[in-house]
Amino acid sequence: MRLTQKQLDKTLRELNHIVKAYRKRYSSKPERDWRTYEQRLALRMKKAAEEIEPLVEEAYSMISVSKDGRGRPSKIPVTKKVLLLLLKEIFQLSNRKMSNLLMFFTLLTGIDLSYKTVERCYSDELVRLTIHNMFALMVKKKEIDNPDISGDGTGYGLTVTKHYRNEREKELKGRKADRKAFTYAFALMDLDTGVYIGYGTSLKSEMEAFRKALGMANEMGISINSVRLDRLYSCRSITDEFDGGTSIYVIPKKNATIRGSSKWKEIIRNLVSNPFSFLKEYYRRNNSESGFSVDKKLCGWKVWQRRSDRIGTALLCRGVWHNLMLIG
Repeated sequence: MRLTQKQLDKTLRELNHIVKAYRKRYSSKPERDWRTYEQRLALRMKKAAEEIEPLVEEAYSMISVSKDGRGRPSKIPVTKKVLLLLLKEIFQLSNRKMSNLLMFFTLLTGIDLSYKTVERCYSDELVRLTIHNMFALMVKKKEIDNPDISGDGTGYGLTVTKHYRNEREKELKGRKADRKAFTYAFALMDLDTGVYIGYGTSLKSEMEAFRKALGMANEMGISINSVRLDRLYSCRSITDEFDGGTSIYVIPKKNATIRGSSKWKEIIRNLVSNPFSFLKEYYRRNNSESGFSVDKKLCGWKVWQRRSDRIGTALLCRGVWHNLMLIG
């Protein structure tokens, strides 16, 4: 099929009607059995509780630590610090509330932790490496190879006065959003298992978080078969982010042209030649939106940390929890 600019312009003009026709024919909203949902959630929580400590131990054992004897020894071992942060995130507690809760266990453990001690755990390099290793181990255990994936970004509030969705709409319309109000997170999800294969965070932009997530997946040696991304990534340069063998599903912007690489032309050709088939693949990215929705219900939508390194640790804990809930 010979591709022309006229064909693309016609498809983009008619796209709203095509989408409406597609949704009318194929969309359905299945009813959720809340009792079954709660039962599944309880089983997943039980399985995660059984797996979390052995997984932390295995992740920490992958790190080679040299002892130089300098400084005061830590009150608690690294593995316990990791467990502390993971439990803090899922219970949606502030540092002070978590330290107050731990006071009840002081008589049993002999360890007295302040809220500042809890906060410092987020910037402990061994803690951060262990959490990263946990993420990689869970992906490895799922034996994910050449996956079909979707990607999506979201924002977590650093204040209670801004809402991420509203600010992102400003950004997409070319207006400046208040970036200090949010931290960005991006996850790449394997569509077969629902597991995140890459997770990135950024205080600057969602695009930076996306590149970090993709970098994590590449570090684990994952070769991606196909990817679905939203309109923020609907530009010719997106093809440079992936290998030549990766099929990309993005909706071109209204002013898009056919000029560009052969990979960009392939995206446009697939949309123009068979829009329903293209949309069927593209809308599988809704799984990513659902994934973040579940994450926020599980761990909350606010981040209590302020330093960038600690914010990244807190959010990666939430990515770890997402995968932990699917470990069974």
